[in-house]
Amino acid sequence: MIQLQDIKIQYGERILFRGVTFQINPTDKIALIGRNGMGKSTLFNIITGELTPDSGTIQSQKGVRIGHLEQTITINQELTIRAAAEEAFQALIALATEHDELQKELETCIDYESDAYMKLLERFNQNLELLNHHDVDDKDKQIELVLRGLGFEPSSFDNKVGTLSGGWQMRVQLAKLLLQQPDLLLLDEPTNHLDIEAIIWLEAFIQRYPFAAIVISHDRAFLRNTADRIIEIEHGKTQDYHVDYDRFLAQKELIRIQQEAAYKNQQKEIAEKERTIKRFMAKATKTSMAQSMRKQLDKIDRIELDDHEVGDMRIRFLPVPRSGRTVVKGTNITKSYGSKAVLRDLSVEIERGDRVAIVGQNGQGKTTLAKILLNKLEVTSGEVTHGTQLAIGYYAQNQSDLLDDDATILEFMELQAPDGMRTRVRSLLGAFMFSGDDVDKKIKVLSGGEKARLAFAHLLMQPINLLVLDEPTNHLDMASKEILKQALMDYEGTLLVVSHDRDFLSDLTTKTIELRDHRMHTYLGDVNYFLEKRSMDDLRHVAMYKSEIPLSKTQDQSKESTLNREERKSLQREVQYAERDVFAIEGKIKEIEQVMSADDFYEKPEAQQKAKEYAALKVKLSKLEQKWERLVEQWERQG
Repeated sequence: MIQLQDIKIQYGERILFRGVTFQINPTDKIALIGRNGMGKSTLFNIITGELTPDSGTIQSQKGVRIGHLEQTITINQELTIRAAAEEAFQALIALATEHDELQKELETCIDYESDAYMKLLERFNQNLELLNHHDVDDKDKQIELVLRGLGFEPSSFDNKVGTLSGGWQMRVQLAKLLLQQPDLLLLDEPTNHLDIEAIIWLEAFIQRYPFAAIVISHDRAFLRNTADRIIEIEHGKTQDYHVDYDRFLAQKELIRIQQEAAYKNQQKEIAEKERTIKRFMAKATKTSMAQSMRKQLDKIDRIELDDHEVGDMRIRFLPVPRSGRTVVKGTNITKSYGSKAVLRDLSVEIERGDRVAIVGQNGQGKTTLAKILLNKLEVTSGEVTHGTQLAIGYYAQNQSDLLDDDATILEFMELQAPDGMRTRVRSLLGAFMFSGDDVDKKIKVLSGGEKARLAFAHLLMQPINLLVLDEPTNHLDMASKEILKQALMDYEGTLLVVSHDRDFLSDLTTKTIELRDHRMHTYLGDVNYFLEKRSMDDLRHVAMYKSEIPLSKTQDQSKESTLNREERKSLQREVQYAERDVFAIEGKIKEIEQVMSADDFYEKPEAQQKAKEYAALKVKLSKLEQKWERLVEQWERQG
């Protein structure tokens, strides 16, 4: 459908990428991944024709329609939500009008052998083929399905786009693009402004989408559920993997292991030759031989390990001071803005050591609740009390916007540093990848990801025993998110996180608070447990729009759906078999890890096969654990 050949982009002396070659097929579902600044969005602009490469060619089939979701809002602010969505059908309505006109011309034409008639017939058939591609008569139903899937209530369809927040305007823009059904969807960070429900709905839409789609996203769960092919931009080149995301990760791990083994072997060989050259140079009779060996050594194509981990940030929290047992307590919290109620009569208690995630649809009051609990926002009614010895760290959703744009990185940090930390500011900045001349950059020239790193560095300048993070993964690439998550896993204080990133939240928290319809619903588990309880687990069985059945009714039905005695026995056996399989795979993995820990492992001929087996077992274990958890949950529901 679309072929890119030897694409090169260069800015001054910096080559962004070169030799980029791949083909986009009619039903491909591709994830375009790479660290921030690698050129993913640039590649989208090349595909759409908005940017011309410095060299290389792009070939497309005639008539291929491309739809591009950009990060900027271009939707007409004066239109209603419904009217903005209806714009998706303008071209089809024009086609339908043209179809009627061509049909009338054909009916009046009597010279069936003429060139004019044949050209008219060809235009009619092309027009008919395009119309058959879509169902313009069913547009009202399609608009409702997509808008509801993205979180809009029918009662809001006639509201003007200009009355919406930026995030909801992006949803309207996304809805319009999806309704257009282009031959190729280009989605640049489509989950940024979506809540978990809308993200899951979008996953289902892309899975069923009959045409090609390429997504740029740092949401691993989203990529797992949408992509069957991965194109990675790394070191100015692209690697094409015709596998899903989990298999891609396994292949990457195998490549890394093989690369390290080859590197170690080559370094050993080089060291031996260096010693021989040094020994020969000491003997006059063998000087010429040593010089010859040196030339041969200089010609060796040296293996270089990927350096993408070298520049990763290092997050270390200062020792956590002990707080009182009750950290924060909110009683009968109600918050309204004028006549609009956001939170209604909520009571919550956070104790020392709690790890809590706050989730829910956009507009349900997640950020509002977090601010109220920190006394950064007044309640309409109710009470919030803080425990003793609290040291609060708060990362706001707009934290990057609160930085002093006119200051340099170093000036800002030194000005904000508490006593005793000023001498350590440069060291702290280095841990967050700001070193050398970087510290003299003005904050206003930093990228979103750089500002996020600086905001975290600022947060870590003092001890914290209550850490509240509101959408902390915005602007962070996958590697940075993983480092942040690991640091939070090791954090010993009380943690409260507002996020829509399922992969980030997975296993990070032990309690999930969902805000829904002005009320609070508490689940004693992480986000995966919450999703299963809400019957939304990766939305493979959720309708293309939100169910009209109230949650309480769905739960009652699940309770009534009991198994008979034989079915319960069968389910119990399945649980036991799944548990046995998990233990067996874990045992095999431990055995291989012991073998791989040997110093000479990579020198052995079976090293590559063992590494490949290890990667495959890790993938298998992950799937078995998910199966076991589902079965256990099903067993527990049967009581």
